[in-house]
Amino acid sequence: MSTHELFISGLGISQNVLRAIVVKAVSHIEGVAQVGGNDITSNLISVFTTKSLPEDKAVEARVEDDKLFVDVHVAVFYGYPFVGLAQEIRSSVATALQEQLSCEIGAIDVYIDSLVFPKE
Repeated sequence: MSTHELFISGLGISQNVLRAIVVKAVSHIEGVAQVGGNDITSNLISVFTTKSLPEDKAVEARVEDDKLFVDVHVAVFYGYPFVGLAQEIRSSVATALQEQLSCEIGAIDVYIDSLVFPKE
């Protein structure tokens, strides 16, 4: 994992800390199978275990003009409308980041990398 730090408003934040905040914010959202994991093996592992962050690329962040920009990669369950799910993810992540970091959010982009189908 990267030890790269982000600096915003005079505060250094580890990418790992930011990742943990985002994963916690998204983990309760109905329809999200996991944060990160764009291959079927990691999706299956995380669906059947408590692992939620299998790779570095699950949450990516950068600071531009003292604003935080976050990319969140998720796997979602089939049957949940993508637009509504992405909005719920954005809202939850923005709230968590504001509560923890008190920083200005530039954008939160959601990437649906995988779709998990229920067993029939």
